[in-house]
Amino acid sequence: MNQAVIGVGSNIEPELNLPRARERIAERHVIVAESPLVETSPVGYLRQPDFTNGALLLETRVDRRRLKADLKAIEVLLGRPPGKNRYGPRTIDLDIVVWNGEVMDQDLYTRDYLREAVLAVLPDLKL
Repeated sequence: MNQAVIGVGSNIEPELNLPRARERIAERHVIVAESPLVETSPVGYLRQPDFTNGALLLETRVDRRRLKADLKAIEVLLGRPPGKNRYGPRTIDLDIVVWNGEVMDQDLYTRDYLREAVLAVLPDLKL
């Protein structure tokens, strides 16, 4: 069994899109823990609404490549077309931040909200 921490975020109807993403993720993977959701300011492209962000701790039988593909498929299903402005407004953003105890997303070291969300679901992670 693999363990992953997924960073979740939305600034287009997050009250609808975050629960929808969670439901889709739970159809294929076991959600073990969830962080509180927090409001954050945009990074990169600033002329957009604030984001709602958090993290999910998953257990899954699939490998990292398959999980990433599952997350991208959920993003597309929820209205985020591939290849759009990485920092622009989005219905949903799903990223593998930690995979089996190894940090996969370097934003963990520079974004306090992401680090706090990850540590909320995986408090023993060594940073």
